[in-house]
Amino acid sequence: MAAFRAFRTMPASSFVFHPAVVCALLLAGSNVFMTFAWYGHLKHVQTWPWWAAALISWGIALFEYLLQVPANRIGYETLSLAQLKILQEVITLTVFVPFAVLFMHQPVKLDYLWAGLCLLGAVFFVFRSA
Repeated sequence: MAAFRAFRTMPASSFVFHPAVVCALLLAGSNVFMTFAWYGHLKHVQTWPWWAAALISWGIALFEYLLQVPANRIGYETLSLAQLKILQEVITLTVFVPFAVLFMHQPVKLDYLWAGLCLLGAVFFVFRSA
């Protein structure tokens, strides 16, 4: 909670540049690339050979890593390793659900809500002792 308590006392202009905020924004961008690299090729599973999908995914993953590595290094200034991991998982689900529904045309499931609630529990436990 210390990382979040600091947000309440800082001016709005400083909030945008707080390492945890920069980390979250970079991780969100990284997750968009990651989701397309890992799952986007499944939309064309019948038309692309596996090796083409792998090469395209590796190319996309480069951009993922160009955002993810600095995000974790910046975030580690104020967040613990466990907090970084839980933040990553929350962002992953936040990016994945719209991807699954809008890009892959998967049905919305109540299970997404339950998974999100479980992650909120994880956020509570990992950030409460900070």
